[in-house]
Amino acid sequence: MSTEKSFALTFLGTCACEISRRLKDECKDRFDNDARRTSAMLMNGHYLIDCGMHILDSLRIAGKPTNEITDIFVTHLHIDHFDPEKLAQIAASRSEPLRIWVREDAKIPEIPNVTVMRMAQFQKYDVGEGLSVIGMPANHDQKVFPQHFIFEREGKRFFYGCDGGWLLNQTYCYMKNAELDLIILDCTVGDYVGDFRLGEHNSIPMIRLMLPSLRTVKAIKEDT
Repeated sequence: MSTEKSFALTFLGTCACEISRRLKDECKDRFDNDARRTSAMLMNGHYLIDCGMHILDSLRIAGKPTNEITDIFVTHLHIDHFDPEKLAQIAASRSEPLRIWVREDAKIPEIPNVTVMRMAQFQKYDVGEGLSVIGMPANHDQKVFPQHFIFEREGKRFFYGCDGGWLLNQTYCYMKNAELDLIILDCTVGDYVGDFRLGEHNSIPMIRLMLPSLRTVKAIKEDT
């Protein structure tokens, strides 16, 4: 997926944790409906959003050498989004330190050749190459230090929200008038009715309810 030339985005996994844990050996070399893998995205060739337990296979299948990954933006510390062992292997493949961007209060184990970038909420950080990032509160288990992101480059901006149910008030208010070009939200619950994950994950009907309100406050546009 591309937003003109500002962003090139490749989904390396889109699966919910309890399903992706059951991947079989015969799925190891492919992406499809039976091998969706843990949620991760490759951005502009060398930035990662999340680094879960399948990330090494995902990068291999996508033809991306681990030593080309310079930065990893971490949404939260559940194993399907943050696997310290896999992250350590990526860091070990690099000659320069790997930067990982986490919420400022996140408890991160010491990993060789890693520089931890702690993000205060709603503060804009210059990543390099004209890219900036802002971290915002997410409605998920606070013990794993969740955050959503807005990335901006060359006048284009997108929101990345995995995992979190609905939007917290502070985050919603910050998004007003942002006129995002792209919005990515988890829909872990799908169309299930009565699911127990209210307050930590979205369903598709929840997203359908949110989008008109986001348009009303100009968080998104008609063509977002």
